[in-house]
Amino acid sequence: MSEQNFDLVILGAGSGGYAAALRASELGMSVALIEKNKVGGTCLHVGCIPTKALLHAAEVADVARESAKFGVTAQFEGIDIAGVTAYREGIVSSKYKGLQGLIKTRGITVIEGEGRLVAPTSVQVGDDRITGKNVVLATGSFSRSLPGLEIGGRVITSEQALELPFVPRKVAVLGGGVIGVEFSSVWRSWGAEVTIIEALPHLVPNEDETVSKQFERAFRKRGIDFTVGVRFQSVTQNDSGVVVTLENGDTVEAEILLVAVGRGPATANLGFEEVGVTMDRGFVITNERLETNIPGLYAVGDIVPGLQLAHRGFQHGIFVAEEIAGLNPIVISDTNIPKVTYSDPEVASIGLSESKAREAYGDDKVSSYDYNLAGNGKSHILGTSGSIKVVRVNDGPVVGVHMIGARVGELIGEAQLAVNWEAYPEDIAPLIHAHPTQNEALGEAFLALAGKPLHAV
Repeated sequence: MSEQNFDLVILGAGSGGYAAALRASELGMSVALIEKNKVGGTCLHVGCIPTKALLHAAEVADVARESAKFGVTAQFEGIDIAGVTAYREGIVSSKYKGLQGLIKTRGITVIEGEGRLVAPTSVQVGDDRITGKNVVLATGSFSRSLPGLEIGGRVITSEQALELPFVPRKVAVLGGGVIGVEFSSVWRSWGAEVTIIEALPHLVPNEDETVSKQFERAFRKRGIDFTVGVRFQSVTQNDSGVVVTLENGDTVEAEILLVAVGRGPATANLGFEEVGVTMDRGFVITNERLETNIPGLYAVGDIVPGLQLAHRGFQHGIFVAEEIAGLNPIVISDTNIPKVTYSDPEVASIGLSESKAREAYGDDKVSSYDYNLAGNGKSHILGTSGSIKVVRVNDGPVVGVHMIGARVGELIGEAQLAVNWEAYPEDIAPLIHAHPTQNEALGEAFLALAGKPLHAV
């Protein structure tokens, strides 16, 4: 058995792990990055990147189908799933090669194999022990199911959904959160009948309620069926399809069932408990500076309770590297991390919902403005509807921004700066938003909250 020594050892090379490795190498540390599959993790290979490729293919299908309203003669003839697969795989392959090259250029040692924590400062990979002055746990997440609901056959997760060699005629989707509505959006654009089953009262239930209600109206208009507020009970399957039974006795018949009920922390059988790491239902518990109960041992990304987002993982990885280097980076709360759902329509948000802001500051201390995208020239050109809602503390800062409509994810950058820098609407109102852009809609909402609306009343 050999032993290798580094300044920093990272177990897992997904978004959090490789971000920590890149930043640590910039700061002069020697870094070992341990990964049993491919660097890039879930996000690059079976998550963010490939699913957004499918969503773009879905958008192209919709544009082709609706081209006449733009004065363009075109015809939608269907989905070439082999062509979509080649497009998706080409993007992932390109990004993977780029990431491999970047890691190599930074002088990071990549160790291929399944790692197991065997001491606070050591990870075992096969016969080799990899020891670091500090260790970062970044083992990511997996697609969860419900108790008693087995994955297999026509009951699939998002990973299998990516690889489907056909466009299903009829799909049942269990879960109306981000993953569920994104795949629903894709399949509907490709011509499938879709029914979503969500136990909570609304689709995209973690968003501001006004956004969730608009989202549901948009999905109804697209012909996407859904049931909310009723829990899943059971599913049966045969060679031709599935029958899903709900607790109220209703049934949904479909060709396949996508289980999209969230992701669980990938921490089982990796030695964390044996070494003494404090855990809770599989999650690694850390302090606000992402250090576990064992000094020098950190955790990042999806295994830390909270939002499971790739960009949260990036931020965690950078934060931990800088923390270890003694740079005392600032803590960003989950509330102030941007969220985007890339369906049609898109949803993007940052900060507190209006109801949460009123709970935090008091009903009489909070105001909001909801700008309708019907008044925005570029949104009209694109043919999208929706709104941008800005929430502020009266005579105080912006504490939340909530958006729905085509491409609103591209507006989240300014929104997250406004919230995280605790800007007042009056600070932003004098600044110029280019015309005609959808970004103007955000500017209009700030103008209105500053008491001087331009294209709004």
